[in-house]
Amino acid sequence: MSLTAIGIIGIIVLVIFLFSNMPVGFVMGFLGLIGFSYVVNPSAGLSLLARDVFEVFSSYGLTVVPLFVFMGQIAFHSGISRRLYDAAYVLVGHRRGGLAMATVAACAGFSAISGSTNATAATMATVTLPEMKRYKYDMGLATGTVAAAGSLGILIPPSVIFIVYGILTEQSIGKLFAAGVFPGILLSILFLLTIYLRVRRNPSLAPPGPRTTMKEKINAFTGVIETLALFAMVMGGIFFGIFTPTEAAAAGAFLTLLLAICRRQLTWDGFVKSLSDTTKISCMVMVIVTGAVVFGHFMAVTRVPYDLANWVSELPLPSYAVMGVIILVYLFGGCFMDALAMIMLTIPIFFPVAQALGFDPIWFGVVIVLITEMGVITPPVGVNVYVVYGVAKDVPLEVIFRGVLPMLIALLICNLILLLFPEIALYLPGLMR
Repeated sequence: MSLTAIGIIGIIVLVIFLFSNMPVGFVMGFLGLIGFSYVVNPSAGLSLLARDVFEVFSSYGLTVVPLFVFMGQIAFHSGISRRLYDAAYVLVGHRRGGLAMATVAACAGFSAISGSTNATAATMATVTLPEMKRYKYDMGLATGTVAAAGSLGILIPPSVIFIVYGILTEQSIGKLFAAGVFPGILLSILFLLTIYLRVRRNPSLAPPGPRTTMKEKINAFTGVIETLALFAMVMGGIFFGIFTPTEAAAAGAFLTLLLAICRRQLTWDGFVKSLSDTTKISCMVMVIVTGAVVFGHFMAVTRVPYDLANWVSELPLPSYAVMGVIILVYLFGGCFMDALAMIMLTIPIFFPVAQALGFDPIWFGVVIVLITEMGVITPPVGVNVYVVYGVAKDVPLEVIFRGVLPMLIALLICNLILLLFPEIALYLPGLMR
């Protein structure tokens, strides 16, 4: 049996196991070990496993993950998410659809200090859904907005997905963070426009809230100052070369904790819960990364990624047609797999293809993150939909999935714009040292 055939069999078995809801990291690590041992020898396979586990868990680059996760957890438990929503609510809540628009704005703000789509969706669902229910919003619009806007957590930096992509492809995490800023703003605007058009077409979906005074609007800005300061320090430090991403994460986590203590809004229980959740999330990411690294080494010895890249580069098709096929694969796979798992499985295969076609690796990373964003709100997996459903148990799942459909159109339009105008993602990284 040829090496390529062995690699293809390994991928098929992996997909079958993933459909059975087995833990992603352990499945990838186990199959990578078995496959590498079969191709080389068992002794080499065990040596590879030990080396990969040690290198991932002792990786300096990956220390950025628990630091950014801790930063987001402290922000949540100290009430920053609530203050963000309150500020957005005061500014636009009096308009039709204003509470939903405020939800998008608050999700974008919280994403800038969270880095996790699930955390953003869960946090904002808890804060915003009771308000929208109180003002008799259509629950499809309300829940769909939270689920979709929560996906901004993996696009607007700091993003755990960008960190993992950068480590897997040996790209600058700082440049990836910078590349996500303008697409994140563009997607937020498209979400707001989608809500505006839906409400204008059917005003009964979202009645207006109470009006606020100019003094209340001015005071509302105090709710976003701390978030802007945190984002400016983290991204500004990385952009101007003052911090490495890891140093920026450490400084951001420390400043967030300091702000929470100074405001006296972080309880001891909240602090302990922040540490506990940070440990759980970080370990999950590390295990998945380890499994992906082991499986990637198995793919490397079978040469499947390189053979695929050579085959694709010789196809009589324009490069953007091939990119379209890759996007379709991500769209389909995202319906069944978690975003991080999808990145781990496919990047070792498709990144060499993108390189062979001459695509910028930073731009490619942003496109892939945008596509996997769609996966977190598409059936049957739709992780964010299930997160929102866990908060709003009285809303049927089909109502939430129906509510996210217009937001999926916004995501598709954002992808199309990014494909036509790559500079949207590449402008800021191009300015970095």
